[in-house]
Amino acid sequence: MRARILLVEDETNMARTLAKNLERAGHDVEHAPHGEAALARLAEASFDVVLTDLKMPIMDGMQLLRAMHQQENGPAAVVLTGYGTIESAVEAMKLGAADYLIKDARPQEILLTIDRVLRLDALRRENAQLRRTVRKLHGFGELIGESASMREVYRVIDAVSQNKSTVLVSGESGTGKELVARTIHRRGPLADGPFVAINCAGLSETLLDSQLFGHRRGAFTGAVADHDGVFRAAEDGTLFLDEVSEIPIALQAKFLRALQDREVTPLGSSRPIVVDVRLIAATNRDLEAEMRAGRFRSDLFYRLNVVHVALPPLRARGDDVVLLIDHFVQHFSREYQVAPKRVAAEAMARLRAYTWPGNIRELQNAIERAFALSPADTITAEDLPAALRDDVPPALDAPDDGDLPTLGEAERRLIAAALRHSGGNKNEAARLLGIDRQRLYRKIEKYGLT
Repeated sequence: MRARILLVEDETNMARTLAKNLERAGHDVEHAPHGEAALARLAEASFDVVLTDLKMPIMDGMQLLRAMHQQENGPAAVVLTGYGTIESAVEAMKLGAADYLIKDARPQEILLTIDRVLRLDALRRENAQLRRTVRKLHGFGELIGESASMREVYRVIDAVSQNKSTVLVSGESGTGKELVARTIHRRGPLADGPFVAINCAGLSETLLDSQLFGHRRGAFTGAVADHDGVFRAAEDGTLFLDEVSEIPIALQAKFLRALQDREVTPLGSSRPIVVDVRLIAATNRDLEAEMRAGRFRSDLFYRLNVVHVALPPLRARGDDVVLLIDHFVQHFSREYQVAPKRVAAEAMARLRAYTWPGNIRELQNAIERAFALSPADTITAEDLPAALRDDVPPALDAPDDGDLPTLGEAERRLIAAALRHSGGNKNEAARLLGIDRQRLYRKIEKYGLT
């Protein structure tokens, strides 16, 4: 296989000899005396292979490999090393080098190594292209999944992206509500405008008022200068309000007026300012229940709920978890500059069986933990967090005599299993069962469970 090779070697005689042998075999060879010169050349032209020494002035081979590893679709790298630096060569392979060569290797051995690396790199690129194709088939932009519930999410996003309607995204924490908002923004008519996100939780009423609508100097203690607020910062773009249920009831009226009139009035001012933004709000609460409890205005709820995107929890998405595992393995292999890890069968079984109370965010953390704590090329069950290593409670089986339980008995046993699994934590048990806490209390009382 003929290739364009960038030879990075500071010893002139060694570089001349290597280049001559490679050119005789039909390869095109360029020479760079150190890593910095190599990076400059890589920015100007494309190469199939970088053949680099490790010990060089200005920028050594290890630094060059780190810089190359951060770039996607770069050339394959082969390390040149002396007998005394084999350990360094192995370390270089962890940074993405495809192979290494002893400096005084025979010419035929060098050519065979280059040929093998070229063939493996061609397979790697083909595999990467297939992965990208699969992701396009099994996802939607940066959203990943092919379950029926996620396909419905994609359908709604595709429809609403074409206009500027207000969108309410609901779902448990960690399900990817902000990613949905960003996808809608990027696919819509305001994609060239700003995307501004703010979390409404944990802020006092005055501070949230200031963050949303802005303030004038002197409006409150510490207001030493004018502040525009996020509505104006998102002008001609999208404003994403996370945890919108946490807006204090007293501030909800002002928020509603801003939505209805498309204008905001900063704190300390009586002059409204017209704004043009698309609003996407998100919540992990049941807003209708909050509305019935008097904690959320009904008129504001209906103003926000023009289009509703309901994100399913990860435990309800079936084999989407496998696609997400593959995605995070690829992501962290790039971030940690190592080869993608394989997931052992037992580890995969536990990852698939786990209920994921923290949803996609918890899965991401679990995969990153395996990369951070283990240098091995395989993720095993021992690399997983303690919650995943614990035995999963048995499923609700029929009695030994083979008779199926009644619906009421099945419900009683399922609630009892959820309470055992949660250690008696009723909030967690309700989450596992997919019901609200008040309904769980009624069921516990009904069946006499403690």
